[in-house]
Amino acid sequence: MRKFFPVKTLAAAMLMAGSGNALAIEAASMDLGGVHFTPVLKLSESYDDNFRATGGAGEQSSWITTINPSFELAARDRLNVYKLTYSFNSDTFHSSHNDNNIDHHLDLDAHMEFNSRNRLTLNAGYDKVEDVAGTEVNGINDKYHTYNIGGVYGFGAEAAMMQFELGANQQWLRYDNNQMLNGSLVNADKERDTTTLTGTAYYRVAPKTRALFEMRYNDYEYQQTGSTLDSDAMAYLLGLTWDATAKTSGTAKLGYSKKKFDAAGREDISGSIWEVGVNWQPRTYSTFSLNTRRSMEEGSQNANAEDAIDTTRTSLNWNHAWTSRISSDVGYTYMEEDYEYTSANSRKDETHEFGLGMNYELRRWVDVGMGYKYQDVESKGIASADSDTYDRNIFMVKLTMGL
Repeated sequence: MRKFFPVKTLAAAMLMAGSGNALAIEAASMDLGGVHFTPVLKLSESYDDNFRATGGAGEQSSWITTINPSFELAARDRLNVYKLTYSFNSDTFHSSHNDNNIDHHLDLDAHMEFNSRNRLTLNAGYDKVEDVAGTEVNGINDKYHTYNIGGVYGFGAEAAMMQFELGANQQWLRYDNNQMLNGSLVNADKERDTTTLTGTAYYRVAPKTRALFEMRYNDYEYQQTGSTLDSDAMAYLLGLTWDATAKTSGTAKLGYSKKKFDAAGREDISGSIWEVGVNWQPRTYSTFSLNTRRSMEEGSQNANAEDAIDTTRTSLNWNHAWTSRISSDVGYTYMEEDYEYTSANSRKDETHEFGLGMNYELRRWVDVGMGYKYQDVESKGIASADSDTYDRNIFMVKLTMGL
């Protein structure tokens, strides 16, 4: 079974009004001798009627208490900004205490502007995560950690006719599961190193509109001995990015991607890809967001091994501030996943999601919210199992506090 939306990811998406541009809290910082310290605490109670994200006999429900503090240290030197951010997410499952877990997230960020034409952004991160939803084996939580280090160098003044960006990133994904299944370690086939290189050229076609050409290279190196998923992929995209009016902004890219496997037994995969994100703000207090993306996701070497997953995802969201203290967020997402097989297997998953949330700002530094999320997944094909088709309801209330 593939992971779809972990409990903490799905729950966090329910109440986007709390983190959107409408009525998010304004957490104050403490000045520690030129370094600003900003703490934020989020508390939530949710009821999930299918936290395993599975169908049939595997369905389980529970009340879940989540504690999510975060801490940021930031320093600024003119246009240069340096940040260290740490957060952990503690989930307590009242009907299944064996699934209680704590995730850890650590990020180091630096943005440096050497002059008006040269700038550099760097990032290093560490994440340690335990998922209970959509796991590889029902009832066995996926436990993994990732490291990444990367950066983007930009050349060209903000108002220049042309600008360039060069990026590089290295990520290491490792699983911590120690359960054995059929003589092998669960999720060992997914451990990989990913190298990403990008290059983007921008050309100004209007005062607030730029055309772009982007190239991407990804190299996937799997750690399991005998893996046939090692591959490299090239993508080429053309597009526009604009901030044409006070009401409309966005980026649209359309291109072509080709994935080449090292193993002779797997066929190369190619096809069109796109990325579109548009914001329309008819009023200062109301924003509509449309995002759609088609990409080729990594496959696996499980019992129904797939080469890759052709994924198309489209979402529409509306954030509206009804008063200076009350806001709402409504969203709908449709996702289609076509599994690519060298063999005669077939599988196609369709996901519908609907969510809504209300947020009330009690003070500048504290707000409360409530929300609901519905998810429906239908899986069809030879490689699909009954447990891959399911629906899910989540109800939540939350409290967010800063200084």
